[in-house]
Order: sequence, then C-alpha cells, then structure tokens
Amino acid sequence: MKSIKDYLDSTYLKTPQQSGLTEEQTRETVHKLTQEAIDHQLFAVMIRPEYVKETKEFLQQQGASVVVGTVIGFHEGTASVEEKLGEAQKAIEDGVDELDFVINYEAYKNGNTDLVQQEVITCTRLALENGKIAKWIIEIAALSNDQIADITKKIATWTEENFSENADKVFVKSSTGFYKTEGGKPNGATVEGIQIMLENAGRLPVKAAGGVRTPEEAEKMVEMGVQRIGTSSALALIGKNTSKGDY
Repeated sequence: MKSIKDYLDSTYLKTPQQSGLTEEQTRETVHKLTQEAIDHQLFAVMIRPEYVKETKEFLQQQGASVVVGTVIGFHEGTASVEEKLGEAQKAIEDGVDELDFVINYEAYKNGNTDLVQQEVITCTRLALENGKIAKWIIEIAALSNDQIADITKKIATWTEENFSENADKVFVKSSTGFYKTEGGKPNGATVEGIQIMLENAGRLPVKAAGGVRTPEEAEKMVEMGVQRIGTSSALALIGKNTSKGDY
C-alpha cells in the first residue's frame, strides 16, 4: 500500500530575488531539500531548471531513487512554444525525470486554443520521446470552474488523440503556487478545483499543487484520487515538523 511519501513532490522554486537569499544560500536550500527527500524516502524533488544537473548528479552519487522534476515556462506560462521546448531540452540533457510545463492559460482565456493545443502536443511529445513524465499546470486560481473543466478535458482529449499509449505519463496539475490572487483567495489546489479536474481528466493523472499543508489535507487529496502532491511543506505532510512552506 502506498504511503503519503509516495505522492510527494517536495518543492522549492523561488529565485534568490524572490526569497532574499544569495545564490549560494539558494543552492544550499535545494541541497537540503534533496537530502531530506533521501532521508525520508519522498518520491520526488521539484526544483528550478538551473539546479537539475547538480541535483541529479548528487542523487546518483548517493544511490538514491528520488525523482528530479523541474518547471518549464514558469511561472506565467507565456513563453513561446519554442522557448518552452528549448528549456525542456536543456533540462532533459541535464538529467531531469519529469517536466512540469506551465500552460499558456492567458492564451487559452483569450480564445487562442490552437496555440495551447500546439504547445501541449509538441512539448508532451518531446517529454515522452525522451522517456520523461509531462505535467501541465493549468493555474486554477486564474480560471473559472467552467474553464478548469474545459482546459482539463482538452488536455485529456489531445493526449488521447496523440499519445494514448502513454496517457498515464501525462498529468494535469493544478497550480504554480506563484499566482497572485485578490482578497485572500487561495492560489493553489482546492477541493473544489481538484474535484473538477478529476471529473474531466479521463485517464490522465492529476497533481494537486500548492496549498496542501497538513497531513489531513494530503490524505483528503489522495482519497479524492490525485496521484501526486506538490508541496513546500513535505515534512509537515508526513508529520515530521510543522508547516513552514508557502506552497
């Protein structure tokens, strides 16, 4: 039986500018996150692309099975398809295992479905052809419930039409954790948003990211049917400390 540890992508995605840390302190933070993942047998670490190579090399030196994931087009998703492909290719060369692409949700909201379809198919193909997992971050805090349902269903349809044999390797993911909301509204995974995603994802697995900060919240997400949880509070979710993360 799987434990909560098997669902966790332990996450650190802040730049030195965002955190107020130096570059060296940021690298130390990523290293600490990675060591904690090894020590507590967490499924994956989710880090920025510039730290993939050294993190993968460290894990290999330790003989650890922790998976390395990174974000592409982070965090607004407005990079061109070519830019996302280039960023993903570099991460693949650096040894990444999983690629979490931010979908161009602004293009989607503006009705440019063709562009969104192109990036989903093209970037997913690159990931799958290189034996990687692809995840599509739809940023549910920026969408209405109807839009969450529609874009999730579209990603599922495009995946089935083009990569049906690998549908289990293409996730729909809720959030970046960096979207700025108004009035204190949640910017990450919510029970309502995740339920809508699950109802429309078909065979595609769903990742809940952002806002899951207690063991009880994590258990709830797993019971609902999510296959992965992205969190900067991984140790809190396995009962090792109180939540300090904001993602």
